[in-house]
Amino acid sequence: MAPKTIDLNLLPIVVALYDELSVSRAARQLGMSQPAVSKALRRLRETFDDPLFVRGPSGIVPTPRARAIVRAARPHLQHLHEDLLKGERFDPATSTRAIVLGLSDIAEMAFLPSILAHLRVHAPKCPVTTVSLSHAQLAAELESGEVDAAAGYYPSLAQRNFRSRRLSRHGFACLTREGHPLWKSRMTVAAYLAAEHIVVRREGRSQEMLERFIERRKMRRKVAMYTSNVLSVPFIVMDTDLVATLPYAVVTRFASITSKVAAALPPFDLTYELKVHWHRRFDKEPRSIWLREQLAAVFKDHHWLEPPAGPAPFLES
Repeated sequence: MAPKTIDLNLLPIVVALYDELSVSRAARQLGMSQPAVSKALRRLRETFDDPLFVRGPSGIVPTPRARAIVRAARPHLQHLHEDLLKGERFDPATSTRAIVLGLSDIAEMAFLPSILAHLRVHAPKCPVTTVSLSHAQLAAELESGEVDAAAGYYPSLAQRNFRSRRLSRHGFACLTREGHPLWKSRMTVAAYLAAEHIVVRREGRSQEMLERFIERRKMRRKVAMYTSNVLSVPFIVMDTDLVATLPYAVVTRFASITSKVAAALPPFDLTYELKVHWHRRFDKEPRSIWLREQLAAVFKDHHWLEPPAGPAPFLES
């Protein structure tokens, strides 16, 4: 029989299992899912024709074969890691590798122009690609490295294997037509409840947080329309008396494009954090570190992202 080919990609998994003596802890150390580590262990057992790790009173216990593999593999893995780090460089001025960002359509409309302008100056040869993915797809693409970072409001990425950095605190504003009879710079409670509203339905996004807030406060809005398409909202608003409550940067972006719509603060203060997210596998990667710093600089330099101050008249029911 021909000897079995050893998949060298599995060797770090043997070492992690040996060090942690637990499949779940090894998975966390490697930034992998527990099922993925269990699957790799099955492949290792088939390759070496040995159980490698067996159950013990306080976890798993390595077999003599596993000990021998780790003794042989560990120094080579350490040397390889050191050699790779020595040669790892990222020069944004000359790099031509695409920068792939996870952005919702709202975040792309509100923030991408500023992000793109910044990156064109600091990484002029790097094309920028944006993707809008489901929560599960985005997590998988960040883990694989197909997506470099996700910027915006992503509560689903508050997981152990993902890192985040605060970019800005954000809030909501109301979009009305210019000359709306109920418009004020800060809408009163009475005006907000008297108006007819467009509600944007977005699960797992800032809009869902807004709807939960309104439901908890038992605010009885008059909803005239539900939509999942944010881009249609200003066209509807400018020709009706409907009011839409959207993230502040989106409202101000619409208002800057046409004088037919106007921005107003709602009668409540509801804020959330915008963050940049990445997978822990890329904590120390120079390119990832550079990109996170650039995104932080973009949001820091644009104070229009901060909702304006002012007392909110709304009182809890």
